[in-house]
Amino acid sequence: MNDTIKTIPLTQLPYKQKAIIRSFGETELYVKLLEMGVIPEEEIAVELSAPLGDPIAVSVAGYQLSLRKEEASNILVEIV
Repeated sequence: MNDTIKTIPLTQLPYKQKAIIRSFGETELYVKLLEMGVIPEEEIAVELSAPLGDPIAVSVAGYQLSLRKEEASNILVEIV
């Protein structure tokens, strides 16, 4: 049995695919995300993207949140 968890940046998650937040890359962004309900072990999914791809809308903690791609790339998720 393999105990390692394969994580990918949120920006690589296919649309509407559910995933679990596992960790954050940039610590400066960490507090801001926690205040918005983006916490480890929370389910998240990419719902929409702006015409040029930035920002994206994600579904997390029961609401939709808009994130810049730079911010989203620091959220590491595991596909469920």
